[in-house]
Amino acid sequence: MAPADSVSLPMYAINRADVDAQWQRLRRLLAGQGVAAAGLALSWPEDLAAHWQDPQLLLSQTCGYPFMTMLPDVQPVGCFHYDAPGCEGIGYRSFLLVRQRETGAELRDFRQRRAVCNSADSYSGYHALRAMTAPMAAGGHFFSQIIFSGGHEQSLIALQREEADIAAVDCVTYALLQRHRPERIRGLKTIGRTPLAPGLPLITQRHTSPATLAALRTALLGLVSAPEHREVCRAVLIKGFSPVSRRQYDVILQSPGNGI
Repeated sequence: MAPADSVSLPMYAINRADVDAQWQRLRRLLAGQGVAAAGLALSWPEDLAAHWQDPQLLLSQTCGYPFMTMLPDVQPVGCFHYDAPGCEGIGYRSFLLVRQRETGAELRDFRQRRAVCNSADSYSGYHALRAMTAPMAAGGHFFSQIIFSGGHEQSLIALQREEADIAAVDCVTYALLQRHRPERIRGLKTIGRTPLAPGLPLITQRHTSPATLAALRTALLGLVSAPEHREVCRAVLIKGFSPVSRRQYDVILQSPGNGI
C-alpha cells in the first residue's frame, strides 16, 4: 500500500514514552497489514490543526469538536475504549473539579465564579461545560469569567493557584495525571460529571484508500486484543477499539446556547 509520512498520537501524551511504545507495536502490526510504516516515527506537532489536515496524514487522534467543525474531510478510523473512571465503551466524560476547601457541592453553586477551560475548540473542557451551564444561565453568562489555559493540566494548575474556581477535565487525562503526576490534582475535588459523549476519534486523511483504512482498523483491533500487547495498552489505559462513523459525533454539535 502507498506510504504516508505523518503519524501522531498527541491527545493523551502525559507520558510520551508510553505513547511511543504504543506506536512501536502498532507500527509492526501495520507492516503486517502491508502498510509501509516501517520507518515512520511518531511526531509531536505544535500546530495540531495544520497537522490534522496534512494530505500525508496516516493516523492521528483529535477531539470530537474540531473533528465535527474544522475537519470535514478527514476520515474517522475509530475510537479507543479507555479503562478509566467516567468511560463507557467509546464514551467518555469530564469531571468538574474545584478546590477541596470550596463549600459548593454542585455546578449551580459556582454561578458567577471563574471557570478555566483548556481551549475554545475543546469539547471536554469547554463545550461540554457550556452545555451544562446553558439551562442555568437564563440567556446570560453563568460564570463571571472564562480563562483559557492551553491544556487540561494547566487548568488544574490554575485551580491550585486560585487563578480560577472550577474546571472541566477529561476523565482519561485525569486518570493519567493521577498515575504520573498526582501533584496536579492535589487539593482538588470532583463535584460533578459532564454527560457521556463519544471519545476522541482516530483519523486519517481524506485520500486514504479503503484498503489502507481497513488495514488501520485491523491493526488497531490487533493492538487491543493480542495478549502480547496488553501491558503496552494498559500503560495508556486502553482496553478496546471500535470503528466509528462521523454520524456518531453529531451529539457534539447539539450543545444548547452559549450560556457559559
